[in-house]
Amino acid sequence: MGSYTLKSIGKSSDYMTIVRELEDGYVVRIVRDKDGYVDETTDYISKTLFESCIRTGYLTKIEEPVQKMAVNA
Repeated sequence: MGSYTLKSIGKSSDYMTIVRELEDGYVVRIVRDKDGYVDETTDYISKTLFESCIRTGYLTKIEEPVQKMAVNA
């Protein structure tokens, strides 16, 4: 459906992917990188809030989220 970066402070690479569209909103998966620890949640966002986030620049559409790989050294 689409992936979006979340506006954040610093060099964070947080993003959101739409999993499913509902009548009045979306089920989304949010992935946040917290100093190397990845926090993944699934939540709901209304269409009104989603559109507001796009207009204000809090969400920016991307082609595909960047996947980080763990490296054992």
